[in-house]
Amino acid sequence: MPNSTKEQKSEAFHKLLYIMDEIREKCPWDRKQTMESIRYLTIEETYELSDAILENDLPEIKKELGDLMLHMVFYAKIASETNDFDIADVLFSICDKLISRHPHVFGDKTVASEKEVKQNWELLKLKEKGGNKTILGGVPKSLPAMVKAIRIQEKARGVGFDWEKKEQVWEKVEEEMQEFKEEFNVAKNEKIDQEKVESEFGDLIFSLVNYARFVGINPETALEKTNKKFIKRFNFLEAESKKDGKSIGEMTLAEMDEYWERAKSL
Repeated sequence: MPNSTKEQKSEAFHKLLYIMDEIREKCPWDRKQTMESIRYLTIEETYELSDAILENDLPEIKKELGDLMLHMVFYAKIASETNDFDIADVLFSICDKLISRHPHVFGDKTVASEKEVKQNWELLKLKEKGGNKTILGGVPKSLPAMVKAIRIQEKARGVGFDWEKKEQVWEKVEEEMQEFKEEFNVAKNEKIDQEKVESEFGDLIFSLVNYARFVGINPETALEKTNKKFIKRFNFLEAESKKDGKSIGEMTLAEMDEYWERAKSL
């Protein structure tokens, strides 16, 4: 029902709340769950939604959104049992945040661009948290490193700390590449300093992430698409060589390359 009425949407949400109340009371498994016990399941569901989005699988996206919605209601239900907060508190809280963060929609502030909207968002967020919070303090420590780099750079950009031109960013990439090459010059007759090599490699990745962000590429999405492409081609290599009676562990690199090139051509 893509064109559901407000009444139908409200009915569906109330039905979910009713079901949550029932299973929390009457189901032995649901009754024993805590926020900690379902946390890892929420993370798994988030990644499943991410996969569905990358595959552009709309039926699966709908399903995974439902699973995540259930988790949000579940957390709120658990909190309501200890009188900490309930689903209404959660929803009113996000409504208040959205209104306060969009003064150009719900107030009299005017903005000229998407960039200005993002800058206002970060400044308002910092103001809401008071003087003891830092701009990068809101970046979760447990984020995967690639995603964390993106969020760090976005937050810095949100307060105006950013390059002006993409050419400047690419110059930084080349600079970091040169520093990495110099540190990892295998022609040197000296022992590689692993810590320094890792540091330079990290700088190089960070600069590439920065350039990707600057030109409108999400590096996490781009890398995941490459992962999927590699898996698909390698699976082809494995399956086709097996059909030909060959064992992949006993093939030469040249033989494997032949199957790899066939996979690319397909």
